[in-house]
Amino acid sequence: MPQSPDQVLTAAQMRDAEAALIAGGISVDELMQRAGRGAAEWVWRMSGGRPVTVLCGPGNNGGDGYVIAEAIRERGGSVQVVAASDSKTAASRAARGLFQGQVLGRDADSHGEVLVDCLFGTGLTRPLHIDDHALLNRLAARHPRRVAVDLPSGVHADNGMTFNDGLPSWHLTLALGAWKPAHFLLPAAPTMGELRLVPIGVRGLPEAGRLIGRPRLAAPAADAHKYKRGLLGVVTGAMPGASLLAARAAQGAGAGYVKVLGAAEGAPPDLVVECQPLAEVLTDSRYAALLVGPGLGRDAAAREILAIALSEPTPAVVDADGLILLSAHNLAERQAPVIATPHEGELFALERAFGLDGSGSKLERAEALARATGMVVVAKGADTLIAAPDGRVAFAPRATSWLSTAGTGDVLAGAIASQLANGADPFAAACEGVWLHGEAARLTLAPFTAGELAAQVARAYAACL
Repeated sequence: MPQSPDQVLTAAQMRDAEAALIAGGISVDELMQRAGRGAAEWVWRMSGGRPVTVLCGPGNNGGDGYVIAEAIRERGGSVQVVAASDSKTAASRAARGLFQGQVLGRDADSHGEVLVDCLFGTGLTRPLHIDDHALLNRLAARHPRRVAVDLPSGVHADNGMTFNDGLPSWHLTLALGAWKPAHFLLPAAPTMGELRLVPIGVRGLPEAGRLIGRPRLAAPAADAHKYKRGLLGVVTGAMPGASLLAARAAQGAGAGYVKVLGAAEGAPPDLVVECQPLAEVLTDSRYAALLVGPGLGRDAAAREILAIALSEPTPAVVDADGLILLSAHNLAERQAPVIATPHEGELFALERAFGLDGSGSKLERAEALARATGMVVVAKGADTLIAAPDGRVAFAPRATSWLSTAGTGDVLAGAIASQLANGADPFAAACEGVWLHGEAARLTLAPFTAGELAAQVARAYAACL
């Protein structure tokens, strides 16, 4: 497969990808030169010719650091290397031998404008030694600008966990060859600053996760009408305000016709409200998708509404209260796809309902839930990821923290359900809805309410045309 700038590789997948390049005739030394010189371009821009300190560890991440330092020296920049220890791989020793500048010991009194962290990278599987941890923090405190190469030292590449408490934060993190899950997962991701990818020729892997990018959407066909573009039913319950928020977002996200199913006082005039019993309303075979859960409530009546909605052979999105009430019984005979959109508390409730122990990272938990239930799982939050039953995984770019306000999850559910009604594959619908939600937040003046966010979904959609 050709190079794929949006793929997200685990540490093992990255090793396999590099091994494939080496088997194809590219040496480890050449790969190190590609990675280091590509990273040096970004370091040079940040430094603006001011002094740079590169902290190099014993492995190939340290070798990348020596290449970075030499590239900056060749340009006439002021650069020094602090060697945390001797180089222990052949490629890192070769890179150190090519560096013609100053190499200082770990006890040196080093200051500068930019610190480049090349202590440890993707392969780290244990906490930093106390001396390395102290060295990293000491240098970070003495440099006002900080760049991490591949990953910040002390971070687990596959799950975003930090091996040590009290690690420094970074202004820029340069992913080498491919993104890693940790670039998008808590708790590490918010400490990484801006993210940039340094390509080294890694080919696309069919089994890789991917970064959610701007979807390619299109204007309706010349012969389109509201039903061809998708009729979405938004099921309401005890608190119809949440359903109205979701419906408003859905109207801006591409569905041709959005109906609120149930009592919804105060609905705007461009929303049709169906107040007949749900079982009767759903005899209309033109419904392309249903959204159930926002404002549903958690009593016996809500449980019955959920059961009726999921008994229909119609693709569905289940959110909010619907996730708390969802059980294996609801899905036992269901053939139509379901997208679940849990936050952390709802994810925990679903794990209990489906007999899962909730162990592992957020990624592992979402994957386990998708396999156990057959649902596409949108594990939302400050870090959002999507897992499909067939093993596909996608990671959302970091979105604004202003999304941490009531009702924004209802907006997300509406955007996803709209794409599902418009005919998208469930996994694609989830990815597209997540992107539209994040873009709408970027376009909304902060601080904002969920209603203001919903009003910007149409602008986000227009950006994809």
